[in-house]
Amino acid sequence: MRHIRLGVNIDHVATVRNARGGSYPDPVRAAEIAIAAGADGITAHLREDRRHIRDADMAELKARLTKPLNFEMAATDEMLAIALAIKPHAVCLVPEKRTEVTTEGGLDVIGGQAHLKPYIAKLRDAGIRVSLFIDPDVKQLDMAKALGAPVVELHTGSYAHHTGDSHELKRLVSAAVHTGRLGLECHAGHGLTTDNVGPIAAIKDIVELNIGHFLIGEAIMVGLPQAIRDMRAAIDRAAN
Repeated sequence: MRHIRLGVNIDHVATVRNARGGSYPDPVRAAEIAIAAGADGITAHLREDRRHIRDADMAELKARLTKPLNFEMAATDEMLAIALAIKPHAVCLVPEKRTEVTTEGGLDVIGGQAHLKPYIAKLRDAGIRVSLFIDPDVKQLDMAKALGAPVVELHTGSYAHHTGDSHELKRLVSAAVHTGRLGLECHAGHGLTTDNVGPIAAIKDIVELNIGHFLIGEAIMVGLPQAIRDMRAAIDRAAN
């Protein structure tokens, strides 16, 4: 059976915690529950404004997790220093705007190549696997390869916001195939739910999906373990 890795993003457990301050609910505990329920890894985005995940969360996640930690971050000197100190399994470089509610699109690796190149090199030199979060665009993928990133994560937001739009799905299929031809590992994520994940999980070149907001929201209704089991089942049905 084909197994697509499921990375669970626990950012919004921290969002709920931060709404009232204090230490509850604990995103690290949520990460451990997610792993026990079948998550293959944990994703957390340390934003520059610390709106959800905090520095201490990242350090504790690295110390306590038994599965890989994927550290999402903007390409800034501050975040680079934190990543090099924590040394997660992987870093996913993402665009970040202070005014956005959530990540609004992929990195412009073509326009930002001079800025991104030294960050990618320093992270790789430290033994950290580097991923670039980009839109399903062939030219952007080619530049990701040229910059030396071994992994790309395709932004599925446009697909998720226009479920049923065959054009958006075709873009993702073509991008995933091109990623494989380039010799890069292909991940995907953003806006995925149990209702729309199937066509993405069916794309043969995609080996990992990172999903967060839907799972944390669904956890309010059915509990986090059940939400993850339901997502795992939906992915497996489509992948095989």
